[in-house]
Amino acid sequence: MNRVRDGERQGREPYRKTVGAHLQHAARLHRIAVARKLATLGLYPGQEQVLKSLADSDSMTMGDLAQALRVRPPTASKTVGRLAAQGLVERRLAIGSGDGRLVMVALTEAGREKASSIDDLWFAAEDEMLADFDPKDVRRLRKLLRRVEMAFGPQDGSADDDEEADAE
Repeated sequence: MNRVRDGERQGREPYRKTVGAHLQHAARLHRIAVARKLATLGLYPGQEQVLKSLADSDSMTMGDLAQALRVRPPTASKTVGRLAAQGLVERRLAIGSGDGRLVMVALTEAGREKASSIDDLWFAAEDEMLADFDPKDVRRLRKLLRRVEMAFGPQDGSADDDEEADAE
């Protein structure tokens, strides 16, 4: 895209007019809204992703969980430790793996209960965010955001690790 930068036309803080700045601000506001809702469940941002990932499978290795979350293994391990302290997940040695160091992570019954309420929370946050949008605009926004994601290509998510660690 070849364009004249807004800064060449307007003197102060031209970055505030960029799509990236608006996207970042909208993402921050969404994250705050979700964090408030998660707090009612006693969860921090990022923890819901662990619970939902584990709810979708019987159990996972720490490596598989980190990959599913697109974070580094130490970040996943730290989050799992916090969830285990709350009694929402449990760690077990992998049976039959031949490697006594391989640890599996699974939801406890309490974790399953929390995981089942997360979808409602996410849908409520999305309903708030998109309340003034008509269905056609929602579809268009979703399509445009997918195109933005594709423009950046596959990412390993490790850039998100510091932000997640700060939130917990």
